[in-house]
Amino acid sequence: MTTAAPPYRPRDFASDQQVRWCPGCGDYAILHVVQSVFASLGIPREQFVVVSGIGCASRLPYYLETYGFHTLHGRAPAIATGLALTRPELSVWIVTGDGDALSIGGNHLIHCLRRNVGVKILLFNNQVYGLTKGQYSPTSPRGMVSGSTPFGSVDAPLDPLRLALGAGATFVARTVDVLTRHLEEVLRAAATHRGAAFVEIYQNCNIFNDGAFDPLAGRDVRHDALVELHHGAPLRFGKDLDKGIVLTGAPLPAPVVATVAEVGEAALLVHDAHRDDATLAFLLAGMAAPALPVPIGIFRQVERPRFEEGVAEQISAAIRRQGPGDLAALLAGPETWEVE
Repeated sequence: MTTAAPPYRPRDFASDQQVRWCPGCGDYAILHVVQSVFASLGIPREQFVVVSGIGCASRLPYYLETYGFHTLHGRAPAIATGLALTRPELSVWIVTGDGDALSIGGNHLIHCLRRNVGVKILLFNNQVYGLTKGQYSPTSPRGMVSGSTPFGSVDAPLDPLRLALGAGATFVARTVDVLTRHLEEVLRAAATHRGAAFVEIYQNCNIFNDGAFDPLAGRDVRHDALVELHHGAPLRFGKDLDKGIVLTGAPLPAPVVATVAEVGEAALLVHDAHRDDATLAFLLAGMAAPALPVPIGIFRQVERPRFEEGVAEQISAAIRRQGPGDLAALLAGPETWEVE
């Protein structure tokens, strides 16, 4: 049973561990926002659990005054699923990176999302393997020169948002480490979502991939390079919100940039994050620079039964039919044998 939490401050969620990321790393900003969001949720500190895999991002549980697990490479969703099943009263968060979640951990991530396990997944995407010194990752752009691709990557990059949408995720969002107010808004929404919440965070690795997102999030360009998504609102962007997105073309409509003064606001594409059909979210996730602004915000937020609720209902039904199980009888039953 959840008890009332005392009024927390962000520093109440800071552990006594020295934060050990490279100076200037985007992870610092994300950590600060996570501490602020946790403090605002009204949840007792001991009911938070942060689970991570392997990588720079996965050090985050050390720096939070909560319970946490630093688990195996790519396996955080599996550990978090077990925890959510057995302790549904807890607020379970996964912290992972593009390499940890989308390479060795790809299948675990997909199944966690399709099952709609009630966990919050923060994917720090810096488009590189930072902890192991700069190899290319599943999200690295084609042609990227790294220690493992000295002549440039020939791989097509994986899109985390379209992967999540394809897996049937009920909450899918994107934000940026330097846009701390936006980051906080998105994480608050993820925290209150009943089901799996997937948040991709563009995060700068200033050692091995510095400035990867400057063309999108730099102060001088972000008004034209990014478009914020708000449910029920038209897609407008630009410093004066003078540009927008319209759908045009046949046989399938495609997004294009238009001047609001020329087409009128009524012609602009209106975002609907609550559509059960994910077609619009897929279309928005496919918008890419330089032809189109890159969307940030909540792409999809719908309701669906959670995995752990279905499992709990099955267990309750079995107990009603057959009574509580007898572990000792099961262990000593006819399907066991002795080895001499």
